[in-house]
Amino acid sequence: MQHASDPHTDEVRYDPPVPAPVHYAERALLGALLLEPSLLADLAQLEAEAFSSTSHGALLSAMRGTPAPDPVRHQVDPSWVNAVLEAALPDAPGLTVSYLHALISACPRVGHAPAYAAMIRAEHARRTTRVHSELLARASTDTTLPDRATAVLTRADGLAQHLEELSGRFPAHPGSLPRTTVPPAPTGDTDEDVLDEEGMLLASAAAWPAAIKEMRWLTADDFTLSAHGALWQCLISLSHRGDPVDPVTVLWEAQHRGLLVSGFAPDEVVALMSAPTGSPEYWGTRVMERALLTRAGEVARRIGAYTDDPANTVHQLITGSRRALAELTAVRTRWHRATTPLTVPAPKAGLAVSARAGPKPPGTTAAIVRSASARRTSGRTP
Repeated sequence: MQHASDPHTDEVRYDPPVPAPVHYAERALLGALLLEPSLLADLAQLEAEAFSSTSHGALLSAMRGTPAPDPVRHQVDPSWVNAVLEAALPDAPGLTVSYLHALISACPRVGHAPAYAAMIRAEHARRTTRVHSELLARASTDTTLPDRATAVLTRADGLAQHLEELSGRFPAHPGSLPRTTVPPAPTGDTDEDVLDEEGMLLASAAAWPAAIKEMRWLTADDFTLSAHGALWQCLISLSHRGDPVDPVTVLWEAQHRGLLVSGFAPDEVVALMSAPTGSPEYWGTRVMERALLTRAGEVARRIGAYTDDPANTVHQLITGSRRALAELTAVRTRWHRATTPLTVPAPKAGLAVSARAGPKPPGTTAAIVRSASARRTSGRTP
């Protein structure tokens, strides 16, 4: 005799997921079309791929591929319904005659078929936008890509084109921005190499301050560490005023900006600014590229949150997604300015052109990071 607590006697319950509202819209629409096949002529914009259920999409394709019946005869003869079922079975083998009759019973009003179709198209727009946002997010974190910036911008262009197509499919509507609360970005440990690259940018800019004015495309928000961004702002201010730039003057500017009271010790500032390696432009583009990828990930996460919120209408989804992409476009513009070579005028005859002073961009980043990291560590007072 088995004990009552024997796990083999416990009843295992399985609660199927609750169908989404679009499931009922699909059933209602298909039921209306089974009752009045003539309604298919008014639903040319609805594609089979728009259905969340494969079997429902197969039914729509079968209806369009089966010659329309005589309206009067269709009221008493189920031949057309049977033909539709036979045409749909290869793609949806689970369909039955009883399910088609259940679809007919699930239609509240046959005349509301256009409204049901609009719901299906709207939900399809939400799903496809989510796919585009996922592709953008994946590109922003894929370290195996040979040119991550180009890959991210290509995905962003695809998302923008998709939103443009959606705005043409759905009539204009005065919509508001989504009210969705976007979850904060996951926090993680910052790569030490990233911090070293930012430190080498600051040190090289202090050594060759003439490059600071040429790097207006870089802002303090582009830095991973906020303290590094604040020091970059110190360098910009000194350069803008025409003041001398070196580790000591940067330290003095940092003191006036209140940076030293936030745990940034003076010896750390001086040590950080005293280990220049490479050109400021090289390290600046590295920081700028990382800022571009980070912003792309934030935009993808925000748009993904919009698509996951069923309270957002298609118009709110389009408006909010375009607003998010506009922020990426601003960073993209600065990225192009950073990576587009300046046009140098041809030298006049008889005049020699001198090369710009300063070190050339390094060939091996990893070696420079290790070298600068060692120098910065040795420069600090324990």
